[in-house]
Amino acid sequence: MAKITLDEAQTEAKSLRKKLDRWAEDYYSKDAPEVEDHVYDQNYNRLLELEAEFPQIVTPDSITQRVGGQINSDFSKVEHEIPMLSMGDVFSKEELKEFDQRMQKLVGHPVAYNVELKIDGLSLSLEYTDGKLTRASTRGNGSVGEDVTANARYIKDIPQVLPEKITTEVRGECYMSKEAFASLNKERDEKGEAVFANPRNAAAGSLRQLNAQVTKKRDLSTFIYTWVNPPKDITSQHQAIQEMSKLGFHTNQTGKKLSSMDEVFDFIDEYTKKRDSLAYGIDGIVLKVDELSLQQELGNTVKVPRWEIAYKFPPEEQETVVRDIEWTVGRTGVVTPTAVMDPVQLAGTTVSRAVLHNADLLKQKDVRIGDTVLLHKAGDIIPEISKVILSKRPKDSKP
Repeated sequence: MAKITLDEAQTEAKSLRKKLDRWAEDYYSKDAPEVEDHVYDQNYNRLLELEAEFPQIVTPDSITQRVGGQINSDFSKVEHEIPMLSMGDVFSKEELKEFDQRMQKLVGHPVAYNVELKIDGLSLSLEYTDGKLTRASTRGNGSVGEDVTANARYIKDIPQVLPEKITTEVRGECYMSKEAFASLNKERDEKGEAVFANPRNAAAGSLRQLNAQVTKKRDLSTFIYTWVNPPKDITSQHQAIQEMSKLGFHTNQTGKKLSSMDEVFDFIDEYTKKRDSLAYGIDGIVLKVDELSLQQELGNTVKVPRWEIAYKFPPEEQETVVRDIEWTVGRTGVVTPTAVMDPVQLAGTTVSRAVLHNADLLKQKDVRIGDTVLLHKAGDIIPEISKVILSKRPKDSKP
């Protein structure tokens, strides 16, 4: 980090917190993200850097000190007896190696990991009493979530009754498949309603419906991957996943127990290639220390478990040129601008059009005919313009 003074750090941190709080509110509470994930991550990591260099500027309400979003909704609140924590992120294999070295140093020997796909959805807790589903809740701010039991009863792959009369809690991710997402957005578009930006927000918006019948129609799914209070004979993460699967929970079977970082990197390379062909969205890979007793020993920070880390995929972006902006009028009279561009290959398909949703977004991003733009796929599905490359804007450009 370039040398800066305490005052400069304080000013920058204050500005970053304000921006990140607004983006988190849009993402968690409104299910309508204002910026792409990697933009949020860059700003968040810059705030972490500043707070690490100047610990005296950390405030208790800083977004780095809390989990998830604030709870502003009409759902009943649920206090999580064991907090639903967030997860630390890294963005390179080098940082993963550092994480592994840190684990080895803390426990004094090499560590095996259960390596899992990072599902792009929202966290969900399921509680059972004598084998019956009694409560489902969202993560919320980590300590307090929302009671979404009525809606969870309509998610087909959540077992209402377990084959054993156990009292237990499991946690995982509620998500929407790419097919269900495309179908929902098509339906909303035809009705002239706002489309969802990505499957994660579609899943969140669908699970957090006050009318459970709406959730029922939305075709949500789950992957369960954490057993909060497993039986004594379960000693590892990979074993917990197998046993939860036997109880009827929908678990992701791609996970593997791996003992070396070379094997972990091979797994990452394999799923970097496969991610476009999966039926659901993933935004990275998660490493969890496999042995549950070691997880206990390593414990948590205020916000994240020390024994797990997420490797986030870099955003796949392509440069292209906007040749035209077309306007279409929906049957409800809603007018939508669409950018027509030189075709490029993106996330496995050829893309030449990107919907700009409305005139306000077009104005906000200031996309003009002749502009060179960066294009990515939101949730690996919908082509979206990330930003205009102003240095390549033609001299005679008009808004």
